[in-house]
Amino acid sequence: MNSRTFSQNTSAPRIQQLRAAMQRNNVDACLIPSADPHLSEYLPGRWKGREWLSGFTGSVANLIITADFAGLWADSRYWSQAEAELAGTEIVLMKTPSGNSLLHLDWLAANLASGKTLAVDGAVLGLATARALEQALAKGGSSLRTDLDVLGEIWNERPGLPMAEVYQHQASHAPLSRAAKLEQLRQAMQQHGAQWHFISTLDDIAYLFNLRGADVNYNPVFLAHALIGPGQATLFVADGKVPPALLDLLSQDGVALAPYAEAATSLAALPAGATLLLDPRRVTLGLRQAVPAAAKVTEAVNPTTFAKSRKSSGEVAHVRAAMEQDGAALCEFFAWLEQALGKETVTELMVDTHITAARARRPGFVSPSFATIAGFNANGAMPHYKASAESHATIGGDGLLLIDSGGQYVGGTTDITRMVPVGQPSAAQKRDCTLVLKGVIALSSAQFPRSIKSPLLDAIARAPIWAAGIDYGHGTGHGVGYFLNVHEGPQVISGTAAPDAHTAMEQGMITSIEPGIYRPGQWGVRIENLVLNQPAAASEFGEYLRFETLTLCPIDTRCLDASLLRSDEIDWLNAYHAEVRARLSPHVRGDARQWLETRTQAL
Repeated sequence: MNSRTFSQNTSAPRIQQLRAAMQRNNVDACLIPSADPHLSEYLPGRWKGREWLSGFTGSVANLIITADFAGLWADSRYWSQAEAELAGTEIVLMKTPSGNSLLHLDWLAANLASGKTLAVDGAVLGLATARALEQALAKGGSSLRTDLDVLGEIWNERPGLPMAEVYQHQASHAPLSRAAKLEQLRQAMQQHGAQWHFISTLDDIAYLFNLRGADVNYNPVFLAHALIGPGQATLFVADGKVPPALLDLLSQDGVALAPYAEAATSLAALPAGATLLLDPRRVTLGLRQAVPAAAKVTEAVNPTTFAKSRKSSGEVAHVRAAMEQDGAALCEFFAWLEQALGKETVTELMVDTHITAARARRPGFVSPSFATIAGFNANGAMPHYKASAESHATIGGDGLLLIDSGGQYVGGTTDITRMVPVGQPSAAQKRDCTLVLKGVIALSSAQFPRSIKSPLLDAIARAPIWAAGIDYGHGTGHGVGYFLNVHEGPQVISGTAAPDAHTAMEQGMITSIEPGIYRPGQWGVRIENLVLNQPAAASEFGEYLRFETLTLCPIDTRCLDASLLRSDEIDWLNAYHAEVRARLSPHVRGDARQWLETRTQAL
């Protein structure tokens, strides 16, 4: 079903049903966030309620429904997509500057009159967000109800829980054992004065227990909660998902299983006087409310969030190997693409098919790490564009093709964006590509103090782009997991993110560098590499870090205006291409080898 058909035939009656359910429950407004009980970025079908109601398929947005208004708050990455997918509905697009904006809370405070009630399902409402929401509503004298799942009353064909089997991340690719990770976690709990720790975030759980799954598209995780105590850890997971042999291995490490639905019950049974460690950014209000009043709660970032972000030397070795396999797959793909353009019909949809097939031929490949973005000319101006069978472009003529893709390998997670010239790109398009590359080089070459707050690095990449009077509406970089989520914290390189203590840059972190330029209706440019925090020379002023570029794939110089590059920038690009050629040559042959040698020639 395309978005236009959905808009005309589906959204209106569903919103009407929701309003009727709101009236039955004496509720004046309903907030439907993009969230599940684990506050995941990518959601299982059961919790795609915002998409089910509105037809908007972007990964992040907040939908608010009242008796006479329907609004969807989305940031600049999704504006063009939302305008298209909401066309024909009564839903108003409310534009926000960034994904972490709380402007929808300000709207509720201003528009929900005193004595009115807002309903949000507490099972999917983040604790930190709930607190901000309560403060906003208090300003106008309205109240919050979190004991209702109004959407659940009308979603008769709501999907059930995913039931993919859980499997072990094998020791060959998981250098630190499950028992060692649990011991490290308990030491961190002691430092917080806590005997108990509750975790809901799926990538934290997968990391801690050296387990993986397939419950969420693109992320090798499974639905579970975990309660870690002094001598035993309990994994709350649906019956039948853990095979008997794996169950025995977990038991040997002091891990017991309990039904997925019993997490709140177990929290409620904590002994009086127990101290529980919770991360308010990574647990829902509903689960926090299950904790008995007699238990003490200490709030801090999940220790596993820090631990999994700081890749060990063994993990880094596997990541480098995965990058070589990924780069070799990309050589095969780009060799095919270059030969096909102008000789046969090539569409944006074919890019995903061929790039995934090339990766699937590589050892250790599991799945894409996100939905491939292939945007030709104007479509590339939408940062989160996704071609569909009903709406996609044929790639031909002159212009730029933006390809953002990635793979999940048992030894690492990749994420890369490259620009492809089609026909003859214009001088203006080449200028934009060169400015973006200058931003990549500026940040990739930086040396910075250890523990600097990662958002503060954002301006380094933007400076060459700002100098031309241009900016872009998304962050410059995100953390990346180790055969885990392609978007991972705690670090984030973004001018709109708060430079909190937990965002400090530390050795072993893997982060993307991906500045861009987007000209709506014309073209978009983004170049992205993944980089690793490495120690640099210390001085009397302290310890410093630098970036090692991990991604291995040529940056097409046909998209560039070399006259805009300084000599040191040309040296960086030539050195990068020399390493790409040396590292990938052993893994490719034939057309892919020839393409690699051609595209890594020095400027």
